[in-house]
Amino acid sequence: MEMTMCFPLLLLICSLCMAQLQPESDNHIIPLGDQTEAERREPTNAADQQQRCTQDIHAVLREMSALLAEQRLEIRILQRENEVQGAKLRVLELQKTETDKQLQAQTAELISIKARTDVTENQVEALKRDGEAQTAELISIKARTNVTENQVEALKRDGEVKQVAFSASLLASGSGVIGPFNTQTPLVFRHIITNIGNGYNLNTGFFTAPVNGAYHFEFYVAGSGHNSHPSAAVLVKNGGNVCTAYDHRPSNFGSAAHGVLLLLEVGDVVSLRLWTNSRMYDDPNHYSTFSGYLLFTM
Repeated sequence: MEMTMCFPLLLLICSLCMAQLQPESDNHIIPLGDQTEAERREPTNAADQQQRCTQDIHAVLREMSALLAEQRLEIRILQRENEVQGAKLRVLELQKTETDKQLQAQTAELISIKARTDVTENQVEALKRDGEAQTAELISIKARTNVTENQVEALKRDGEVKQVAFSASLLASGSGVIGPFNTQTPLVFRHIITNIGNGYNLNTGFFTAPVNGAYHFEFYVAGSGHNSHPSAAVLVKNGGNVCTAYDHRPSNFGSAAHGVLLLLEVGDVVSLRLWTNSRMYDDPNHYSTFSGYLLFTM
């Protein structure tokens, strides 16, 4: 490449040197007899000029050789630099390859960790479900235990309470009429005649079954007679009507009665309510009464 660039320059220098050697005019011819001493010395000067031109060419060639040597040196330096850069690039490529391998290993490790984490979460969920199942089982066992305890208590009460019976009249003292009311109204029989087993509460008028069993109840409703208001009462079990005793006459004394057999469990409540728009009479003769007793346990 350097020779290609320098060869035209060498040709140009040679051309210039040859041009200096030509006579000033090809058409000017001086006879030999008319030549002066100076003119006769011109060939010698031309030879000198040709020698100087040759020297110049050699100088140029030396300069060009020196330039070429410098360019070769620069090329070698550039080649070494390129080799150094190439080595650095190879090192970087190796580092990149190693980094890629490390990233792949880390990615694989993260995937493995995630898989183990998922397994752990599944195990936690399984343990949680097992715990919930065990909790439910404990609740069930506790409920069965409570039932068993209740049965034991019932059996204990059955052993303690062999007899249950009560009877009470409406008024604690004196005489009078209760009602009428525009809705069913609870009746409280204040005068206790009998209360074996303490099943009847004179403050509320409720009988609460102390044991499971078959019970018989009966009640009597007395009335003094009225054109608009009958004498009636309804037997209630746990808030629901069971049966009614009813009598209506415009004058004179009258009464109605009813009885029923009920199967009760421990805690069941039985009471009487005054029928809507009805009246009930009582006095020291105890005409209006509410009674009940246990036939047998179950």
